[in-house]
Amino acid sequence: MRKIFLFLEAMIKLIPYSIFVDIKITSMKPIAITKRLKIRKFVLADAKFIVKLVNQPDWIKHIGERNIRTQADAIKYLKFGPLAMYENHGFGLFGVERLSDGELLGMCGLLKRDVLDDMDIGFAFLAEYYGHGYAIEAAQAVINFAKNVLKVSRLAAVVNPDNTRSIKLLIKAGFVHQYQMRLTPDAVSPVNLMLFEF
Repeated sequence: MRKIFLFLEAMIKLIPYSIFVDIKITSMKPIAITKRLKIRKFVLADAKFIVKLVNQPDWIKHIGERNIRTQADAIKYLKFGPLAMYENHGFGLFGVERLSDGELLGMCGLLKRDVLDDMDIGFAFLAEYYGHGYAIEAAQAVINFAKNVLKVSRLAAVVNPDNTRSIKLLIKAGFVHQYQMRLTPDAVSPVNLMLFEF
């Protein structure tokens, strides 16, 4: 009997962790469901998608180089980024999945930065999904989550001044430009701070 137990224990260790994460996610309640989208927490099995997203030219230009080249890099990013934020704050950046086929299109969620008084909204989508209204649909769902579930009265948004696509989306969602600021003392360029008040 002990040999069987040891054999099973050894076999379980060989199974990738991501399989267990995938099983867990199917029963995990989504953050929001809209007409076309499901907003859900990221899991380690999303690493391949993360590699693709963070290496897009628009991500690198407007958000910054993250040096995520492999799925192992992406798993580290997920563990110490979104997953850690879920654990510490109950929110973070979420995956945006199309309801019709389960395809991950982008991310949209909330961040808590030490340099800001308010949590801020962040979003990024694969370029092939630009122009379909997915980003505004996801942003409005995340804003509703912040208001109705987290009970916040105000959200911030940080955006590069040359990121006109994101600025237009934020204005459409109800954000108003406040001022420019540097997120860190050594930041090369200032960013726009925008606020949304409920």
